[in-house]
Amino acid sequence: MATRKSGSRARRSTARATASTGNDAAKAITDSAQKIWLAGLGAFERARAEGPRMFDTLVDQGKSLGGQASAAADQALRTLRETADSAGGRFDKLEQMFEDRVARSLRRLGVLTREEVADLNQGVRELTDQVRDLMEQQQGTAKRAAGTARRSARKASRAGATTARKAARSAKRKAKAAGRGSRARRA
Repeated sequence: MATRKSGSRARRSTARATASTGNDAAKAITDSAQKIWLAGLGAFERARAEGPRMFDTLVDQGKSLGGQASAAADQALRTLRETADSAGGRFDKLEQMFEDRVARSLRRLGVLTREEVADLNQGVRELTDQVRDLMEQQQGTAKRAAGTARRSARKASRAGATTARKAARSAKRKAKAAGRGSRARRA
């Protein structure tokens, strides 16, 4: 039983110590808040009393520093422009080197340049025009040969069956000869 009494006493003394520590902390916080409040009121009163005079002092200091700040800003701007101008030349050289390396790599890979593609396009256009002209010529020749064959067939029907066969053969030969001539022109 003796141990129980000493245990409860220890708990009570710990509780008292915790409560007194809590009260001390609350009191310290309250005192600190009170001091902050009073300092704020003092600053407000001082600003109200010395405000116009303080404002004039700040304006005077600003005038003296304004000239210095303007000169420093102008100097910084000049330095920046000079640096940018010299860096611009370096960037141009770097850009040119990069473009040259890319162009060499593309040539090694066999990629066509813009000019080469334009030349190829022009060549394709010219070939297309030539093929179109040849086709039109060939169609004209074939139409003439067909017309000749029809006329020959009519004559042959009048002249008889034997004569018709001879005329048809003759027309076929003329058509073949006309076709060979257009092929020879193409080559």
